[in-house]
Amino acid sequence: MLVSDADGRLAHAEMRFGDGYIIVDSEWADHVASPASVGGMNAQAVYVRLQQDLDAHCEKARAAGAEIVEEPADHFYGERQYRARDPEGHVWTFTRTVRVVPKDEAERLTGLRIEGWHS
Repeated sequence: MLVSDADGRLAHAEMRFGDGYIIVDSEWADHVASPASVGGMNAQAVYVRLQQDLDAHCEKARAAGAEIVEEPADHFYGERQYRARDPEGHVWTFTRTVRVVPKDEAERLTGLRIEGWHS
């Protein structure tokens, strides 16, 4: 769903997947700011796990006007992902699992101790 103001600017957007929603609002009240008005900083991290072709998704986002800030790449933790900035400056990470990485491998590769690993 897209909601526009009288001047045609985006005011509210919703994306639905199953029973879940992702909602992004524009600056409509004093307590809501977009990255565009706070020096481009993001106060949240949005990760969306995909099941379809991640590279095709990236190209669709690019064609729709998203700025791709990190091209699709495979990462040591078993995810292929890319990052895109929407027109208001929100950065979205889209990811797809390409392999299951055991906890001990992740710890060895990072040099970090990990609790609650997802594999």
